Amino acid sequence: MNKFEKITTGLGEECGVFGAYDMSGGDVAPTIYYGLFALQHRGQESCGIAVTDTNGERKVHFKKGLGLVNEVFDSESLHALNGNLGVGHVRYSTAGASKAENAMPLVINYVKGVLAIAHNGNLTNAIELRHELERTGAIFQTTIDSEVIAYHIARERLKAGTAEAAVRNAMGKIEGAYALVVTSPRKMIGARDPFGLKPLCIGKRDNTYFLASESCAIAAVGGEFVRDVEPGEIVTFTKDGIQSDMSMAIDPAKHARCIFEYIYFARTDSTIDQVNVYHSRIIAGKALAQSYPVEADLVVGVPDSGLVAAKGYSEASGIPYGMAFHKNSYVGRTFIKPTQNERESSVKIKLNVIEEVVKDKRIVMVDDSIVRGTTCANIIRMLKKAGAKEVHVRISSPPFLYPCYFGTDVPSNEQLIAHSHTTEQIREMIGADSLGYMEVDKLKEMVGDLGYCDACFTGNYPMEVPDEDISHAFD
Repeated sequence: MNKFEKITTGLGEECGVFGAYDMSGGDVAPTIYYGLFALQHRGQESCGIAVTDTNGERKVHFKKGLGLVNEVFDSESLHALNGNLGVGHVRYSTAGASKAENAMPLVINYVKGVLAIAHNGNLTNAIELRHELERTGAIFQTTIDSEVIAYHIARERLKAGTAEAAVRNAMGKIEGAYALVVTSPRKMIGARDPFGLKPLCIGKRDNTYFLASESCAIAAVGGEFVRDVEPGEIVTFTKDGIQSDMSMAIDPAKHARCIFEYIYFARTDSTIDQVNVYHSRIIAGKALAQSYPVEADLVVGVPDSGLVAAKGYSEASGIPYGMAFHKNSYVGRTFIKPTQNERESSVKIKLNVIEEVVKDKRIVMVDDSIVRGTTCANIIRMLKKAGAKEVHVRISSPPFLYPCYFGTDVPSNEQLIAHSHTTEQIREMIGADSLGYMEVDKLKEMVGDLGYCDACFTGNYPMEVPDEDISHAFD
């Protein structure tokens, strides 16, 4: 980046989708804006909103760009987005580079009209599908797999009687993880992959229906949570009501929801597939306390996703819970810092230790994951510099050993510290006095009877996956 370097710490979030259909004809762009704001934690690289008037001409008005929701949109740009049906998206690039042309929603003009599409997830067969399309004359404008989905829906619509049938037919070809919100000139359609890897739920406020990645976004716009979209379900919203198509559903025993939604991605005030995220993280912390007890004076969590698990650890262990860090709320997951010779630690820009809290204390520090180990090591150094006598690290996920192909930016094996080091070696490398990871078989305590995917810890993928990294295949 020439004079500046983009700093990324921790895991990559997924993306967030939000759709709204006001049956009374009111403009939905301001509501979508606030819905995206509530989903900002899922992606901070780009965002966009596309709207259409179901009672007017078949035209889609849209705006998208690089940056946070409040950087891309202002009151003037929202006022210009007139329409009672729309879809929004916040993006973190798990497939395709961080470029303006890769921002979503994708707006496709074709012979049957216009489609707007927002997608969270990753396709595992995107490369072969894209090459197949290219050989039949398709011209791609982006480097994201979502455009492959858009093309297939548009092509299927030429043969299918309805837009929802086109979505269903396209689902028969695409493989991988996806939560989709699609708007045609008169309909809003939501679809979830048959394994349920990506979350999607339905909400309602007066005469407006919503589709959202998380229930927290529905609450943020004053809506009432209705239900989750089921794995493999296609839901269609028209002026005549809601229709459900379960023809793409699979045996519930094969469902594989991403366990990292509950560990890290989702906001603590969300409920996904009837499991409350806050509760699941409390359970994780308690499991850690049972597996890895230690004599200490204080339990602290690394903001934000480690805080609730730390509270669970405190409750189960009887060790007091405290706040040891001040987080700079104005720094996102990625940010710009001066070139390499700048001495300020990138972690310190985001977090500062409250010395009065940790001085002369034995600390249990709870975090959600260790990816490369550098962030954790920096935080431990900060705690010890502030006077902590001991730092015992507890991680509310098992060690990352395998890459994710479903939309979580888990890096390649070579970059995963746990792939080539033992727990004891990692403990030494990060400077912790002890280190304990969540045990794989205790993950089920977090989500009860839900089927989940833990492939990044176990290598047990719910479907066939590529034998190489495909995240930037089209860049």
